[in-house]
Amino acid sequence: YFSGGKVNVCLFWWQKELQIGVAGQAVILNCRGIPQGMGVTWKYSKALIFSKGKATMTDRSEINPTSKHLKVMDLRLSDAGTYTCEYGSHTVSISLHVFKLTISLDGHFLPNEVPKLTLMQNSTHPLPNLNITLFNNNNNIVRPKFLQNETPQKYTLMLKQLEATDSGTWMCHIRSDSPLINQNISFELKVLGFQNLYSERKYATVDSTVILSWHLNFQQIKWKEGFTGQMNWKQQESATAHELLDFNVTARGEQHETKKISRFRFEIPESKPKSTIQVELSKVHFNHSGQYQCQLAYNGRYTHNKIELVVMKVSADPVGPLSRGAEMTLICQVSSPLPSNTHLLWKHMNGTPIDIKKSKQHAVKVEVKVSAAGVWSCHLIEDNDSKISLNYIVEEAPVWLSYVVIGASVGGSILFFGLACLCIISGISWQHRRQRAKRMIRARQYLLENKTCQCQQ
Repeated sequence: YFSGGKVNVCLFWWQKELQIGVAGQAVILNCRGIPQGMGVTWKYSKALIFSKGKATMTDRSEINPTSKHLKVMDLRLSDAGTYTCEYGSHTVSISLHVFKLTISLDGHFLPNEVPKLTLMQNSTHPLPNLNITLFNNNNNIVRPKFLQNETPQKYTLMLKQLEATDSGTWMCHIRSDSPLINQNISFELKVLGFQNLYSERKYATVDSTVILSWHLNFQQIKWKEGFTGQMNWKQQESATAHELLDFNVTARGEQHETKKISRFRFEIPESKPKSTIQVELSKVHFNHSGQYQCQLAYNGRYTHNKIELVVMKVSADPVGPLSRGAEMTLICQVSSPLPSNTHLLWKHMNGTPIDIKKSKQHAVKVEVKVSAAGVWSCHLIEDNDSKISLNYIVEEAPVWLSYVVIGASVGGSILFFGLACLCIISGISWQHRRQRAKRMIRARQYLLENKTCQCQQ
C-alpha cells in the first residue's frame, strides 16, 4: 500500500488444510506454528467465533490457552466449512468436512429387526464419492444393501436381520481418494433378547422336578431402557395360552416378577442367576407338557423364546404282579411326537440283546410284551445319547396267588357252566308249563262248547 510516497509491502503467509469431524463428537482444529504468547483470532466463514451472536458454534467452542487450538464440541453437520486462525501476519485456513451417521430406532433393536444406517456429509468443497465398508462387533466385514442416494450428500444402508449376538460396537470405514479421506466412525447396536438364541426341547419323566430358564442379555449389553415381559404356557400349538407370570425390568436394571393364577402349581426359585426368568415344576404331571414361552416387549415391539417340555411315563397292561405263564404289555409313552433323531427304547436290565424294543420314527409310544419278571427300563435316545430313562419293575406273582388265580378261573368256569345249565333247565321247565297251560285253555273251551250244545237240545 502507499504511505507518504513510499510503497510498503505487507507479506501475509497463508496455509490451508483439510480436517474431518463427526457429528455428535468433538473436533480439534489445529493452528500450527503459533509463537508462544501470541494471541489468535478464530473465524468461521469470516465471522468471529467468540463474538456473541456471530458464529453458531460459539457456545460449543473453546480455545486451548496453551496450544491456541480450537475445540468445537457436539459437532453438527452445519458446522462444516472454512475456519481461519489469524495471528500476526499469518492466516491458517482449515476446511472442516463433517460426517453424520445415524442409526434407526436410536440403535435399540429386538431380534430379527433390520437396522437402517444413514451417512451424510457436508463440506464447502464438492462432495466426493465415498467408499463405505462396515465391520460388525467381531470385526468381520458386513455387506449391507445400499439404497439409491436421495441426495449427493446422503447414503442409506440396510443391514441384515439382527440376532442378540450382534450387540456391541460396530465400525463404519469411510474412504475417498479426492480429497483424501480415511475415517472410522464407531457406533453401538444393542439387541435385546435371549442368550439361548433358539427354541429348546427339554425332556422330563413323570414325578420329577424340572427347572425352565430363560437368560436375558440386558445386563450384558448394558441396556438402559425399561421393558416388560411375560411367560405363557399352552399344551398344544393350537391351544389357548395361559399366563403363568409377568415381569418388568426398569431402566436401572431392577427386575420384578409377579406370579399369576395357574391350573397347576409352580414356583419361582428364590436363588437364581441374575437376568434370568426361571420357574420350577415339582412332581411333573403328564399334562404339564407343552410349550412354555417367554416374551419380551419394548416400545410396542415383541420377541419371544420357547421351551418345549416333553414328558415321559411308563405303565403296564394289566397292572399288577405277573402270574406264571401269563403275559403283560409294558407301555412307554411321551407327550408329543419326537423328531427324527430321537426315539424310545425298552431294555430288559441284565437281559439279552434280543430283549430290546425300539419305537418307530416320530412315534409317541413303544410297547413290549413281557412273560417273565424283571426290571425293564425305557430310554429316550437323542442322537445316540440317552436323555432320560424310567424303570418299570415286573414282579412275579407268589405261587399261592397263582393257585388262587387258577382256582378262581376254574371256579368261575364251573360257576358259569352251572348257571348255564340252570338257565337251560329253567327254560325247559318254563316251556313245559307254557304248553300245559295252552292244553288246559283248549280243554275249557271244549267243555264250554259241549255244555252249550246240550242246553240247546
